Amino acid sequence: MPFQAPQGDLAVLAGSANPQLAKEICRELGMRLTPAETHRFSDGNVFVRALENVRGRDCFIIQGVHQPVNDNFMELLFWIDALKRASAQSVTAVVPYFSYAKGDKKDEPRVSIRARVCADAIEQAGADRCLMMDLHSPQIQGFFQIPVDHLYGRFTLARHIATLKLENLVVCSPDVGFAKGASAFAKLLGVPVVIGNKERVDHSEQAEVLEIIGDVKNKNVVIVDDFTISGGTLISMAELLQSRGAERIFAAVSHAALTPAAVPKIQNSPIEALFTTDTIEPLPLDFPKLVVVSVAEVFAAAIRSIHDRTSVSMLFPEPHPGQGI
Repeated sequence: MPFQAPQGDLAVLAGSANPQLAKEICRELGMRLTPAETHRFSDGNVFVRALENVRGRDCFIIQGVHQPVNDNFMELLFWIDALKRASAQSVTAVVPYFSYAKGDKKDEPRVSIRARVCADAIEQAGADRCLMMDLHSPQIQGFFQIPVDHLYGRFTLARHIATLKLENLVVCSPDVGFAKGASAFAKLLGVPVVIGNKERVDHSEQAEVLEIIGDVKNKNVVIVDDFTISGGTLISMAELLQSRGAERIFAAVSHAALTPAAVPKIQNSPIEALFTTDTIEPLPLDFPKLVVVSVAEVFAAAIRSIHDRTSVSMLFPEPHPGQGI
């Protein structure tokens, strides 16, 4: 009788949000996607179904929460419920981009903490754990009563940037809020970090960069952030860097949740290239400055670690000071 691991067989399913990433993850795992279907009725209702037996299996449903955000989120909940009702041994919600992570605090009167509401919904649907990449605020993990494994896109992005062999490179955070993330990015590359001072006065998705802390004259600069939507912050930062004497200017974000209007603006900006990952599908094809690097290998390694009950944090070793990647 063949040996069967106590955690059951591994099953990876794809929702409608990230079909290509799911295929790449399975290719890295050396396995096939578990057959599944998603159907949208004419009235907007969503129907999901696993097309083979998942009883007693470790199930991972890959479904990001990007545009259309609410449709994708509801589909995620339905997938979790369907797999639990099909007697899966465990259900892990693999959410490459959790867009509601931006709603992580009550910073105005009479507003919802949207990330907390979504966390409660994911738990109530029956998820046993979550696997996410670059949450807007890492403390969002505390909104969940179930384990949340937090992956980082900066390792993949920094590895790609390192291949460009840019001299006199500095990493730039567009605001104080992402200073810690930028510092970690800079440590991977073994280069200095500078910080922008940004002010956002309303919900128009536009921000004004007021000043830069650090020297960028005659430097090549990579502006880093967790996500971009309108490109406004990246462009404002790039223009200020250019006025301060920076040479070549690049940008790197884990999630490119770009609006159609953002593409020509970035294309006509001082930004030479925008590096991003494949957490969001589809990305604009008519965008020459966009460079996409895949995080399928990272997600595959994390899924394997969760399934094998080994440490996910070991996938992200921090370099020694000055070592870089």
